[in-house]
Amino acid sequence: MDFCPAGSTDLSEAEKAEIETIRKHRQELLEDIKKLKEQIAEVFAEIECFQNGDERQEADNNPGNQTSKLSQRDKLLSLGRKKFNMDPAKGIQYLIEHQVLSSDLQEIAKFLHKGEGLNKAAIGDYLGGRDPTNIQILQAFVACHEFAHLNLVQALRQFLWSFRLPGEAQKIDRMMEAFASWYCKCNPGVFQSTDTCYILSFSIIMLNTSLHNPNVKDKPPFERFVSINRGIDNGGDLPEELLKNLFESIKNEPFSIPEDDGNDLTHTFFNPNREGWLLKLGGRVKTWKRRWFILTDNCLYYFEYTTDKEPLGIIPLENLSVRKVDDPKKPNCFELFIPNCKGQKIKACKTDGDGKVVEGKHQSYKISAATPAERDEWIEAIRMSITQDPFYDLVSARKKKIASKN
Repeated sequence: MDFCPAGSTDLSEAEKAEIETIRKHRQELLEDIKKLKEQIAEVFAEIECFQNGDERQEADNNPGNQTSKLSQRDKLLSLGRKKFNMDPAKGIQYLIEHQVLSSDLQEIAKFLHKGEGLNKAAIGDYLGGRDPTNIQILQAFVACHEFAHLNLVQALRQFLWSFRLPGEAQKIDRMMEAFASWYCKCNPGVFQSTDTCYILSFSIIMLNTSLHNPNVKDKPPFERFVSINRGIDNGGDLPEELLKNLFESIKNEPFSIPEDDGNDLTHTFFNPNREGWLLKLGGRVKTWKRRWFILTDNCLYYFEYTTDKEPLGIIPLENLSVRKVDDPKKPNCFELFIPNCKGQKIKACKTDGDGKVVEGKHQSYKISAATPAERDEWIEAIRMSITQDPFYDLVSARKKKIASKN
């Protein structure tokens, strides 16, 4: 059932108040359902442990039966990996409590570096944590990599294959700082400071995107790469031959980004930037339909129900803009559109009535929120997702740091 937004001008004050009450009750119910799901998941985990109890007891009573012990450990390890992929901190805690892992930070780092059955995004999220323990594990994780006698591109290929960079700027900063420090320690004399290595690493990652992203039409030449990196080596320039080798390496072979081991679409929507109910205007048939929207990974997904595992449609936000708009039928509207490209269809996809994935037919997407505050919050979140490339901000801050020293 679709609820009209509480701010609709077609409703009386009493109707508005009633709808607002219903909306609040519905939100409370959704939160209760979410809590119940979490409790059910915990019960299933406990049941699995109980079912394994007999085997555990048998293993304790028969110390010589190594097969039984290994079987039990494998089951606990499997369950711990699943927990890690949904909540990394809880997964590590579970593995320690069940003595699959010790609390030794080096052992935890090696477990993450090995990465068997672990979601690469979950590894990145955990390593990027600001807790002192996470930072120590991050440093131990980085030290698992052999960077000696590798050029910077080769080291980055190895490093970026072992996890997926999170989207939060502060997490990226901590991870790349740890990488730069370890690379310089493994290769003394290559750069004058870790700041140089840090900035050049980001330049290489951005170069990889610019050269190999099909949506980037203006491919940067080598001269631009040199220009971007002028003065980053404690005020001096890096050798052009070094930059040429790095540039050609990326040009000839892009970075390989690891696929998640837990190929479950639900991982994409775990811990999104924003989610909630909105009204969406149809593309071909101009009717408003209530959809559950999730904003994550620079895409806007929409579902018919919150419990659906696969979206009805996906709107990639790259090259789009967002703005407030007025609509005679719905309040609190905003619009996704392609700037300076009137008449061009947005590159999006949806499922049709037969369940087939088809190309979207929207030149713009008009969406209505329940209140002006929600509309503004969605606009801000989408705008951040569209424009937020933390690499540029991080590099800019580090360049200012070098300039201030000189």
